[in-house]
Amino acid sequence: MGWMHTARFFTTAAQLHQLPPVEVPEFAFVGRSNAGKSTCINTLTQQRQLAFASKKPGRTQHINLFALGKQGVTDAVLADLPGYGYAAVSRSDKQRWQQVMANYLVSRKGLTGIVLLCDPRLGLTELDEALLEVVRPRVEAGLKFLVLLTKADKLTRAEQAKVLSITRLNAGGGEVRLFSALKKQGVEDVAQLLWQWAHPPQAEAAQAPEAQDIAPTPTADSPE
Repeated sequence: MGWMHTARFFTTAAQLHQLPPVEVPEFAFVGRSNAGKSTCINTLTQQRQLAFASKKPGRTQHINLFALGKQGVTDAVLADLPGYGYAAVSRSDKQRWQQVMANYLVSRKGLTGIVLLCDPRLGLTELDEALLEVVRPRVEAGLKFLVLLTKADKLTRAEQAKVLSITRLNAGGGEVRLFSALKKQGVEDVAQLLWQWAHPPQAEAAQAPEAQDIAPTPTADSPE
């Protein structure tokens, strides 16, 4: 948990080519605009405004990177991708960001894992299923993948068990966890999983990228 609390802003980019290459594990948070992505990131990192939570879902249209690591050394990067699927965003913006995100998920070299956030009351939507298809080849090749069912406090225990079972059948080989920022359900469990993604077992350590010291990149735009 303490490792997640070290998160600090690294850089923001409106286009994929503007993202700097990193030599440490990178994991991305993706999901529909109303799935509670920003709230989840802020809860995991114990910071109120690290990830921008807009009152108007779909507003954030940048890829924001946050560095993780104690004592000034970055040993992982968290990527906050724009939410998708919100009706108030223009069709052209939707298409543009769908392409940017698809390119990121398919080609980002240092990408180690993906966290797909989903409102369990809605289940996996068509857009979520489309994202699963995009990343399936990389998941089959070893990319870590987690479906995080947010807002779990809004379901009864029986409903939680049911949606957990259904989602596991549709997760395409990924893990599925329940999460509630309000009740702190799953917070420690998810933090531990992300630590494991960034710090593979000793047997894999020789193949894992070495930690590096990354200084925040000055930008004209502040993170959204």
